[in-house]
Amino acid sequence: MIYLILFFEFFKIGLFCFGGAFGMIPIIKDVVLNYGWMTEPEFYSFVGLCESTPGPIAVNLATYIGSSQGGIFGSLLAVLGVTMPSFIIILLIASVLKNFTENKYFKALLSGIQPVVVSLILYTGITFLLQTVGISQTVSIDISSVILFLLVVAVFFVYKLIFKKKVSAVVLIIISAVLGIAVCVAEENLFV
Repeated sequence: MIYLILFFEFFKIGLFCFGGAFGMIPIIKDVVLNYGWMTEPEFYSFVGLCESTPGPIAVNLATYIGSSQGGIFGSLLAVLGVTMPSFIIILLIASVLKNFTENKYFKALLSGIQPVVVSLILYTGITFLLQTVGISQTVSIDISSVILFLLVVAVFFVYKLIFKKKVSAVVLIIISAVLGIAVCVAEENLFV
């Protein structure tokens, strides 16, 4: 039964989400929390981990969630579920709807979808920002998270000022990891 649930839920996510993985994250979060597959903090931690690993976030999330709930077969079904709708839609567009992109109704449909995608991405960004600085639904602030967030932002701007070029995502991930470890070790030593 879990295999059907994994496939069907991730198929729905893949079918009805536009805008890539950042548009999918709120929907995946709702599914995961509704089924009790993860807690909210675990989900946010894993999304952060998925950001730093190669591959699409949605596929990484589907792989982990499927694996934790149904082993390797659950993982395969969840990944198949989340990717199959895109594959089918691309095949349809490539074969049948080639000249359809000039249709005014199709253009209107895409124009109507854009604000929804933007709002889903904005919602995800704001939610992660609040989680990063330690603000949850109970409005409590985790001071170490705030310090870590401010340190990463400061390093980003200092790096940009000194080197006058775009900051590499790999460099930011490494710096964030080092700063995170330093803040956690300092917090442990201060409050022990």
